Amino acid sequence: MIKVTQLTKSYQNLPVLKGVDLEIKQGEVVAITGASGAGKSTLLHLIGTLDSPDSGKISFLEKDVLKMKKKELAKFRNKNIGFVFQFHHLLPEFTALENVCIPGYIGNKPKKEVETRAKELLDMLGLADRLSHKPSQLSGGEQQRVSVARALINNPSVVLADEPSGNLDSKNAEELHNLFFELRDKFNQTFVIVTHNNLLSEMSDRKLVMKDGLIC
Repeated sequence: MIKVTQLTKSYQNLPVLKGVDLEIKQGEVVAITGASGAGKSTLLHLIGTLDSPDSGKISFLEKDVLKMKKKELAKFRNKNIGFVFQFHHLLPEFTALENVCIPGYIGNKPKKEVETRAKELLDMLGLADRLSHKPSQLSGGEQQRVSVARALINNPSVVLADEPSGNLDSKNAEELHNLFFELRDKFNQTFVIVTHNNLLSEMSDRKLVMKDGLIC
């Protein structure tokens, strides 16, 4: 589903990725591990088309995303890629329901359809009674589940997660990890997860280790 070939990236003459090759299959849960500074988050951002490599190729659903124009790429990203970050990035002035709906609205889907889907996801994630709560009224685990619902709202081909449990206590982290596998089993959802959490990486279908800008 995703194929990365000889990907390189430098920042201010500092090489971060040095020719990464990677393939991700539909329905896989893949953990990317390694020391800080190994290039894990950079690789995830490039796969997610949030940044561009210096060289190499990214094939996503058999499309060369690096050849897409800005507007086409933004539309492709909104439709096919969901993001879950360590610090949630929920908009504080909006409710849980509104935060989840935003990618659907950006994708120009009908308002009623988006809201129905958002409520279904939040209900599935155990947040049916928290729809009207703003992020400040939610626990860390609840906020992260809202961000997972937001990542899933457009039925993306893949969810990219960057240290998703890094800001959670052990109980909420374990619940989040189990949730990823439930979603994979229920929807054949694909996850690529950058993590320092050994439990999550060992649970995954594949554990990849990055060192000095390469996958070992």
